[in-house]
Amino acid sequence: MKTRNIILYFVALLTFCSCQDMFEPADENTRQLDAMVQETDYVYGLLMYGYNRLPYIRTTQTDVATDDAVTNVAGDTYRKMATGEWKSDNNPMSQWNECKDGIQYVNLFLKYVNQVNWAQSAKSKQIMFIDRLTGEALGLRAILYYHLLLAHGGYDEGGNLLGVPLLTEPEDGSSDYNQPRATFAACVRQIFADCDAAASLLPGEYKDLDNEDDIPKKYRDAGAQLAGYNLVFGNMARNLVSAKVALAVKAQTALLAASPAYRSQSGVTSEEAAKICASALGDVEFDPDGNIWYRNVDKLASSTSYMPEIIWRANWEKAEASQETENFPPSLFGSGRINPSHNLVEAFPMANGYPITDSRSGFDANDPYKDRDPRLAEDIIFNGSTFKSVVIITGTYASPTKGADNKDNINDAGSAHTLTGYYMKKLLRNDAGPSISSSSAAVQPHIFPRIRATELFLAFAETANDAWGPRVKDASLNLSAYDVIKMIRQRGGIGKDETGAYVGDPYLEECANDATGEKMRELIRNERRIELCFENKRFWDIRRWQLPINETVKGVQIDLIDASQDAVPGNLRYTLLDVEPRQFESYQNFGPIPNSEVILWSALRQNQGW
Repeated sequence: MKTRNIILYFVALLTFCSCQDMFEPADENTRQLDAMVQETDYVYGLLMYGYNRLPYIRTTQTDVATDDAVTNVAGDTYRKMATGEWKSDNNPMSQWNECKDGIQYVNLFLKYVNQVNWAQSAKSKQIMFIDRLTGEALGLRAILYYHLLLAHGGYDEGGNLLGVPLLTEPEDGSSDYNQPRATFAACVRQIFADCDAAASLLPGEYKDLDNEDDIPKKYRDAGAQLAGYNLVFGNMARNLVSAKVALAVKAQTALLAASPAYRSQSGVTSEEAAKICASALGDVEFDPDGNIWYRNVDKLASSTSYMPEIIWRANWEKAEASQETENFPPSLFGSGRINPSHNLVEAFPMANGYPITDSRSGFDANDPYKDRDPRLAEDIIFNGSTFKSVVIITGTYASPTKGADNKDNINDAGSAHTLTGYYMKKLLRNDAGPSISSSSAAVQPHIFPRIRATELFLAFAETANDAWGPRVKDASLNLSAYDVIKMIRQRGGIGKDETGAYVGDPYLEECANDATGEKMRELIRNERRIELCFENKRFWDIRRWQLPINETVKGVQIDLIDASQDAVPGNLRYTLLDVEPRQFESYQNFGPIPNSEVILWSALRQNQGW
């Protein structure tokens, strides 16, 4: 219903906003889109509205509705959802209105893009602008449909796997809005087609060229010169949809479609998905610092710095401290909002690569954070961690007399304390946010990744293992699932000795030698959980894998056994706590169609159970 008013709303709004005088003649406020092609700003605004509907979250939010974290904010929307308040008419995960509106804007833009004179002076610029803008629009449409499938794809009461209504033309006042949902498979194929078309029109990355011979032949033949090419496809266009972004979204869609929850009716096999993921990785570098990109201070300081790990990011923020003020421990004047779960902490193996549940790991329950995967200390603040030169004590024994601020205590009465015994560290800059001695926030540059290279490598590993097993290499990449997981674990510090030398990862070798691929599958899923924690991925992953969605979030309470002695291993008692039960129903593996839409349009079928 909302999209029916987009054209009239857009015309009125843009006309109003563009007027030098709001009291210009009334006919200025009733102009039609057909007339607006004479003014590029109006039509370009349609594309920008598509960008504005992108659903990417800039902070950690949805992880608190999973087994990876909770929040200490009592009224948090995702916390309410996870504890029994998720309804088809109360759905914080919904993308229905925003993404469908974005698709309408993009479809309108595609209708008019070829009619606009984008460049007054040169035919070559006109060709290049039309190619770029068309490619962007097709890429945006693919992204918006991908997120609609994530949030709303599912099985109806008849067991049919459905997506969303599939629209590639703009709707207008004469359109039939009572459209049925297309099959999930049809939506996937449309996304694939849009991604391929976008990639054929766009450069892999936007960057200034230094040599006219590097200009694509199509544009050189049309008379393009270096200055004109760089104007259209150069540095100024960074962060717009590129060919690399379009292929990455195709890979994300292929991974989703080949997952256990969808593969029976999606039309995408693991082999096809693996090849799509491999293609997306063709020009992607493996970044040796990719797991700690947010601490690369030199690169963060510039809006144009190249970071191999970041495929696509939101606009660079010159002055941000919200992540830090929200998530620093209270002793550092933060609010400690995101509390990692003990479930997640247990997912981190030992430094030798073995899971902590394996008898060969050397795990000591009386000293549980010793000799763990180094990524644990990078991502999570646990009892005894040093952060910003302060020792953070979350145990019940914390007190000023013992040199620690008791505001970090798990049982502290303040609203900012942790519920699990842990605080989030990943994504935070220790040179930003509140200082040790003041609650005033120091701002520092931040970036917010939309798609990371590591995500694509993990997608390839997952689909390649499912298709061919652990050790079979893709011919184009010359990589196997085993190779990728080895690179990721070795980068994180697994299998290295005290000097940093790599001495081997016997558990990885054991998993790779399992011909069924099952052990490697579990390892890949665990690596994805670790590498992408707090990046709003876990909610979707556990559902597409059809893992239990009702796993109770656990924490740990740490007490001194003998209060007269120091807090050392052997004098601390670790007690597991049930922090927050999850109240999801099995049908909630798939999100609902908004109830208001199902009531309004008879052709829309709801997902089963809602």
